[in-house]
Amino acid sequence: MQKIYTKVTDQTHFFENQNPVELAAAYGTPVYVYNERILRERCRDLKNMVTYPKFVVDFSAKANSNPALLQIVRSEGLEVDAMSPGEIYIEKLAGFTSDEIFYIGNNVSDEEMQYAISEGVLVSVDSISQLERYGRLAPGSRVAIRFNPGVGAGHHEKVVTAGKKTKFGVDPVFIPQVKEILERFQLTLAGINQHIGSLFMTGDAFVKSLGSLFAIAKQFPELEFIDMGGGFGIPYKKEDGEAPLDLKELGMKIDEALFKFSEQYGRQLTFRIEPGRYISAECGVLLSEVHSIKYNYNNKYIGCDTGFNVLSRPILYDSYHGVEIYRGSDTPSEREEAVTIVGNICESGDILVKDRHLPEIQEGDILGILDAGAYGYVMSSNYNNRLRPAEILIRESGEVVVIRERETLDDLKNHLVLL
Repeated sequence: MQKIYTKVTDQTHFFENQNPVELAAAYGTPVYVYNERILRERCRDLKNMVTYPKFVVDFSAKANSNPALLQIVRSEGLEVDAMSPGEIYIEKLAGFTSDEIFYIGNNVSDEEMQYAISEGVLVSVDSISQLERYGRLAPGSRVAIRFNPGVGAGHHEKVVTAGKKTKFGVDPVFIPQVKEILERFQLTLAGINQHIGSLFMTGDAFVKSLGSLFAIAKQFPELEFIDMGGGFGIPYKKEDGEAPLDLKELGMKIDEALFKFSEQYGRQLTFRIEPGRYISAECGVLLSEVHSIKYNYNNKYIGCDTGFNVLSRPILYDSYHGVEIYRGSDTPSEREEAVTIVGNICESGDILVKDRHLPEIQEGDILGILDAGAYGYVMSSNYNNRLRPAEILIRESGEVVVIRERETLDDLKNHLVLL
């Protein structure tokens, strides 16, 4: 294999002793490749970020819900949150127990809420009406409430999940109504939670939000825990030297805030965080094969077999992913050029990379789309009746295992009823 452009995976030893060209040939493309060692390292980064003793890291399964990865996360001592009955089901399949799962629902039905209740999972509601609904279904039980602290952050307006222009959380002005509903249904408020947004690269907004969250907590003297949310970012432009989130500095600030609040509150609560992307994004690379190279009006297009049915982040959020180039032949690349890398979906927006300078790409090259371990496979679809890809895991031993088989055409007829 010729390494045409492989700076990031070389530095991280992502492929261990494996050859990405051979992986592509053996498992087909596109294929999601995960590295167990990197996943475990990220879990440990977060578990050790503070010294506060009652600190729990919840992995957000919406970032990556493959049961094999969830098993690894659990083995590192993390717990997990869920956004749907399906995530609860998958998390239990991976070995999580009911008391290790936190269901943070949003506009859910009686049926969904009842499923979580019957599974023994603590439920968080995010509106007055949802709290009423929960009270009718499970009077006398424990519940959590998601509040909106009025502070939001994120890399795109679509992922800012707090502040004055989002659908999430209870406005603190409704705390009197919250207390009335809790009393009427004899509910115990076990905890409160927030989530201000996704992919922040400095901790300023996160730390700022804690002041508002703690002010809310002080109005509920019997809490068991406070969930501070997540949104910790990773450097998607690391090949250009983008600096990572300074987790040590952020941890020191959070630590100080937790000890200070506990002293004011009169006892040590459990504090939770839920940073899904930070844990799984960098452990995943998506391999794709180049099938077409063409010019249209002086624009050079590289056509590969990864459309937005496989990786949706670029079309949804204009997201950036680094791209590496692996070649099976000895033919060198003689120049750098500006190219647009596109997929195989019949949509003009099916663009992975736009006007980026890369070494010359040839048909048959394997592209490595970096940082695809979060919001990759979980957002995939069968649009254009394309098949979802396989997922494989490189174990710490270097062994490669299939953790999800590639779909076949027969899978497209599942659950269909023909006339």
